[in-house]
Amino acid sequence: MISELDKTINATDDKAQYDECAKRIISEKIVLAHILIYTVEEFKDMSPEDVIPFIEGEVFVGEVPIDSGLTNQQVNQGGTKIVGLNVENSEIKEGLIRFDVIFYVRMRDGLSQIIINIEIQKSTPTSYHILNRAIFYMCRMISSQKERDFVKSNYDDIKRVYSIWICMNMERDSMCLYQLKKNDIVGKQDWRGRQDLLNIVMIGVQNQISRRNKKYALHRLLRTLLSDKISIQEKTQIISQEYQIKMDDKMREVVNTMCNLSDGIEERGIERGIEKTNIKVIINMCNKGYSLETISDIVEIPVAEVKKILENPNQN
Repeated sequence: MISELDKTINATDDKAQYDECAKRIISEKIVLAHILIYTVEEFKDMSPEDVIPFIEGEVFVGEVPIDSGLTNQQVNQGGTKIVGLNVENSEIKEGLIRFDVIFYVRMRDGLSQIIINIEIQKSTPTSYHILNRAIFYMCRMISSQKERDFVKSNYDDIKRVYSIWICMNMERDSMCLYQLKKNDIVGKQDWRGRQDLLNIVMIGVQNQISRRNKKYALHRLLRTLLSDKISIQEKTQIISQEYQIKMDDKMREVVNTMCNLSDGIEERGIERGIEKTNIKVIINMCNKGYSLETISDIVEIPVAEVKKILENPNQN
């Protein structure tokens, strides 16, 4: 007989697979091209097909580490030593930490490159402020370029970086750009250098699919691709007719897997909130040494609610 804890762990495995499918869908170059058009000024108003050739090399999905000393290690491929994005990282409390999606993009001038990181969140975290995490990721993208993209003191060779965060299930659609800004406090002095090196784009995607409108075109696409409520037939119709994205067999398989996994997750009650959460499961997880943050992530309720349940288990 399968215990409630086993069911929860199985659901967690489904959730991990679902998240992996979401990353794989976003990493499709045609999808990345749509994202670049709406987030990077140089590609504004271009057609997605024309943007694809500017996406260079391999798109890394869930492989490149974030922590110091690992992101920029040298790797060896086919006997040729190259400097690239490494694949492992660990942190004492959080385990393995990797960028969701990261890749290089060549600019339209044919000379300069930028580095793009895309992170997908099913909802905004409750245990920390998401903008703080975005700033940390962006700073790592800058510092990791040392000895990989520039050497010694050649700081003018630093590549611009974009950390793009897609947060699903928000109350409303939104998009915000954070950049460096100069404020003259005493006198005026123009210091040489680029203020556009650091770019954070926060994209909030509402729970309901956005209306068909150019202003919300990216939000509508993201919600369609990542939604766990839209059938694969409807997804296919929207992205093919409105965005001219043709699903190949590989992409269709990933989308179909995502739809199946979302059904399994919902059946286990992981997304139905505290009313459908088995209190005993939370208590058992705590007894087995799970942290409040881990329990919160697994059952998808705020840390404060988990703490409340554990403090007063008989009142829930």
